[in-house]
Amino acid sequence: MRAIGVIRKSRRDRVSREEFEELLRSAGYEVVAILEQNREEHPKYNIGKGKLEELKELVRELEPDKVVFANKLSPSQAYNLWKELRVEVIDRWQLVLEIFEKRAHSKEAKLQVELASLQYEVPLVKEAIRRIKLGDRAGFKGMGEYQTQQYLKHIRYRMGRIRRELERVKADREVKRKRREEVGFILIALAGYTNAGKSTLLNALAGEDIEARNQMFTTLDTTTRRFKLGGKRVLVTDTVGFIDGLPPFIVEAFHSTLEEIVKADIILLVLDASEPWGEIRRKFLASLGVLRELKTLDRPMVVALNKMDLTGREDVRDKAERVREIAEEKGINLRRVVSISAKLGELGELYGALEDAVLTLPKYGAFEIRVNEPEKVSKAIALINAIGEVLNVEYGEETRIEAYIQTGMIKELTRLGVGIRRLNQPYEGEGLEDGQ
Repeated sequence: MRAIGVIRKSRRDRVSREEFEELLRSAGYEVVAILEQNREEHPKYNIGKGKLEELKELVRELEPDKVVFANKLSPSQAYNLWKELRVEVIDRWQLVLEIFEKRAHSKEAKLQVELASLQYEVPLVKEAIRRIKLGDRAGFKGMGEYQTQQYLKHIRYRMGRIRRELERVKADREVKRKRREEVGFILIALAGYTNAGKSTLLNALAGEDIEARNQMFTTLDTTTRRFKLGGKRVLVTDTVGFIDGLPPFIVEAFHSTLEEIVKADIILLVLDASEPWGEIRRKFLASLGVLRELKTLDRPMVVALNKMDLTGREDVRDKAERVREIAEEKGINLRRVVSISAKLGELGELYGALEDAVLTLPKYGAFEIRVNEPEKVSKAIALINAIGEVLNVEYGEETRIEAYIQTGMIKELTRLGVGIRRLNQPYEGEGLEDGQ
């Protein structure tokens, strides 16, 4: 498939040519030309009339299968462009949906992609019906007025069916999530811009070999794995990657997947440290925008600057400081910024930051455990290490153990017949001073 890309830049439209070309390649297009223009949006064609004539000439000369706009097109703009160019015209979000369709494997992911596509199609069909009534077009996709109106009814019916199916999936996931909480698991959600290395990091943490390619939107299906964090019961979940200006209809369609972030105890936000600071800043702000929409910016966050092996240590330190400044400015609950290389397995700083973050969660508390039977001391310490952190042990006729424990796991300790008393002692993790 051959495509001509069109990019219109303005103060309101932040468009990265490199990212747009990568999107086109990820969708399987051969990019035969890129046309750029700096101007505010033209209400009828998005681009100016002079640039439209230039585009028409390129279409005649290169005969592409599609013309793809990096900017969002209104239904009327898409129609007007098609009428002028006589070739299929799509915008950035239709392009993203094409990539999603290629990447979706599970039933849930396929349903979410179909829902997003149908939501996007509704205003296009409505515009077609309006045009038909004005006598301007034969119909939508060659259909007449009656067929187009029936097709709109079908879309709405199908959207209702999909939403009900996704609600059932959501209910099943909620049951599983509650079971995990009951047995003491901490949930860490991997989040971040697409192609930042989240899947590679999941593989490194969990010792898995999940597909991780150097391309956009490799992961659409939610993937949850267990990994060891100082003996604590921790689950890490990989979610769909973010992209600048992620539209509400995609957020809504993928809400059941993104809900893993909403329900997470800690958000692990991954950024590509090898990129120029301008790109890191843009992608960090875009990611924060999605998290704000999900109402999760109050969660403890650890930012991992990935791919540090592709740049210098001084460069990474400088970028980490800038990330901290943005987080402070935005009022983010940032616990740490760490440097990692998921590809090389260099995750030492990350493990320490996550352990500190886990022990600051409200579900953790300081307790004194009293054990009267010597043979139960080792069992109690082993269990505490699996669900918290031992701070101090005083051996004697009655062994006293001070520890931080996940409050939901107290029942496991009481089954040993030990005494437990809560201490009024907040946790201060190492490395958390001075906003680190």
